[in-house]
Amino acid sequence: MAFCIESVIRRISSSAVRKLSNVAEPARLPEEPLPLFRTNECNPVNHTIDHLKRFYTIPPNERKRLFFTNAMPKAFEVNAKTFNECSIMIRRPFLEIISYLHQCDYSRPVNKFVIYGETGSGKSVSLMHMVHYGHMSGHIVVHVPWLQRWYEFPKEYAKSHIREGLTDLPIESATWLGHFKIQNKHLLQSLDLRTSKDYVWSARESNLKGTPILDIIDFGTSRIKFASEIIITLMQELKQWCADGKCKVMVIIDGYNALLSNHTRVRNENKQFIPTKEVTITHAFLDITKSDWNNGAVIVGVDKDAVKETKDSVLPRYLLQKEGFEHLDPFIPVKVEKYDDGEFEMMIEYYKDRKWIRNLTPKGYRELQLLTDKNPGKLSIFCASL
Repeated sequence: MAFCIESVIRRISSSAVRKLSNVAEPARLPEEPLPLFRTNECNPVNHTIDHLKRFYTIPPNERKRLFFTNAMPKAFEVNAKTFNECSIMIRRPFLEIISYLHQCDYSRPVNKFVIYGETGSGKSVSLMHMVHYGHMSGHIVVHVPWLQRWYEFPKEYAKSHIREGLTDLPIESATWLGHFKIQNKHLLQSLDLRTSKDYVWSARESNLKGTPILDIIDFGTSRIKFASEIIITLMQELKQWCADGKCKVMVIIDGYNALLSNHTRVRNENKQFIPTKEVTITHAFLDITKSDWNNGAVIVGVDKDAVKETKDSVLPRYLLQKEGFEHLDPFIPVKVEKYDDGEFEMMIEYYKDRKWIRNLTPKGYRELQLLTDKNPGKLSIFCASL
């Protein structure tokens, strides 16, 4: 009896299979082709000349880690929020710098690059691209988004507890330490970087040799009166770790010429405005951009909007002045130009895709070219009202 039941079950099952096989599968919709102005390659380490003039999108988790607090140009940040994505055009200055980096001898003193160009040409966005590249290529990233903000709009200033004659920016310093920690936490933990000597902050507070650097950073963010001094310590330790081959570092600073300004809105204990050389954190970032260390790279942007004294030229020699030029020398200048015709077209197509502009006629397209002179910053402003 059992044998008969099993036979019936097999016949029913085979019949059901034949019926199901005759049912047509639902048709799959063809995948929508990728627009010409986009690329699927979201890792900047893999960007080549084949990706030139195309947009790539930084994944949300990486964007949150790298550019979370005032780490993007304000206009770009507003657009990224509006477009619901953080997309960057792959431009020639970025490809030029990484081509040099691929040929560098990291056993030699650090190679330096100075990005310059007209206001609105895209220098800050190119530096953002470099920050993402440094993160993805395994560098510890020392990223300062816009130095001028610290000197022009300080939230608080106080006499240094350690360095005579210098003034600290406690809140700005502690905020930057938090920014550095979030950007590099995964590397700082995996590399297990520790201090090379003892550090004494006050009569009661100190850190012994071998203290994990994350503990030092946490101390700086909790005891903000020492935050500026801890940034100096961090820069010194980073240089030592690079020399020992424990890590590689990429320094990326926007508005670097602000470090050399004689005018700030920071006051000393006598309530007088002081030059940047009397601000503690100035010495930290001047130190990390010296040529006395290896196993890293220094990439800075200079901008005539970063200082009040110089407005006539965008050339590095003029903006850095004699002192800054000699401090960075030797370096490779990299100019960020306004859009060429191909880049301008791709930017317009991106704006159309994001519904930022609509119903643009050929006459309107040409008018935008003439009104903006193909300057990225001006184009963004003009398109905002369309």
